[in-house]
Amino acid sequence: MPGMEVYGAEERKEVNDVLDTGALFRYGHDEIRKGMWKAKEFEAEVAKYTGAKYAHAVTSGSTAVATMLAAAGIGLGDEIIVTPFTFVAPIEAAFLAGALPIFAEIDETLCLSPNSIEDAITPNTKAVLLVHMLGTAADIDGILEVCKKYNLILIEDCGQAMGAFWKGKSVGLFGKVGSFSFDYFKITTCGEGGIIITNDENVYNTIDQIADHGHTHQGNNRGMEPHHIMGFNYRISELSAGIGLAQMRKISSIKKNNQKNKAYLKNRLKEIPELEFRAKVDVEGDSATTLNFFLPSAVLAEKVINQFAADGIAGVAYWFKNQYHFINQWNHLKNLSFPAKLGVHHFGAPQDYINLQLPKSQDVMSRLVSLGIKATWTQNELEILGDKMVNTIKKVMD
Repeated sequence: MPGMEVYGAEERKEVNDVLDTGALFRYGHDEIRKGMWKAKEFEAEVAKYTGAKYAHAVTSGSTAVATMLAAAGIGLGDEIIVTPFTFVAPIEAAFLAGALPIFAEIDETLCLSPNSIEDAITPNTKAVLLVHMLGTAADIDGILEVCKKYNLILIEDCGQAMGAFWKGKSVGLFGKVGSFSFDYFKITTCGEGGIIITNDENVYNTIDQIADHGHTHQGNNRGMEPHHIMGFNYRISELSAGIGLAQMRKISSIKKNNQKNKAYLKNRLKEIPELEFRAKVDVEGDSATTLNFFLPSAVLAEKVINQFAADGIAGVAYWFKNQYHFINQWNHLKNLSFPAKLGVHHFGAPQDYINLQLPKSQDVMSRLVSLGIKATWTQNELEILGDKMVNTIKKVMD
């Protein structure tokens, strides 16, 4: 993803601002920071871009999910519906919170389907942890309808979807709380970082405290602030926040280039009538970080992946066999392998994870091929890549 593609003078300037003052910590030290508060500026930039009332930066997308779960009241013994297709972090966060994950099916949106969520609900289900995968919003209208019908809390992990909107509204603002990742491989990056957004002031205040050992950030004596709840250290540094700030100022141009490049390649692939594309994409709201298409069968998908590699086409993923992004390879999770006792060890798993049957997800993932979109491709590079992809797929299909 392109955040790392556009790193340059702007990021260095923000980092040097911090180094010149020596105020690396995001709170206090007013006397040396010369009025510069990079974490606050970063949060304000994200709030402005997404339209959120509140934003809070933390150390990673993973700690953002952990913070969201706590702020939403998800803890020991709570059942929470999750997806089998995601970077494994939100599932780990659910387990570490003491919750009991229940896997539901994805569909051709590459996200949880409303019907599968409804099928997975039990009397003990408390929330849905929705992941907006690969830069595009899920079927949010249908999912909201199910959550409302069963009074479920919707928590949005938008780790891969900064810049994604649905009908003009940013992902992360449809549920109780949402979060984004700013690691090295995202559309905008801090190197490592995350940010949480919400329109609920009470939720924001809780997040603000959870992420900093319960500090309420009242007054000017940090050591004497009142503590009403427990928290932990998920604080972002001023250095990371400075990088994120510079990156967020570039997101509109990155997204514009992504959309242009993705549209060109998608139109080229439409020359192959056997291909199908990701369902229910809001084209204007798409962050366009990946182009996703389906082959008619798993056998053909794997042949295409192998032929892409042989023909020197880079940046292509076959998530079906990825170690960290699809449930088939999560044996450590299925076996509940962790050094300490988790809630699931005490209560028992709500599903037989080892023998779990998710036929729709297996079908979708086995046929899916994903291409990462670069914001910096030239037109000549696009044309060469388009020719290569079309010719390679046709060669496999013939």
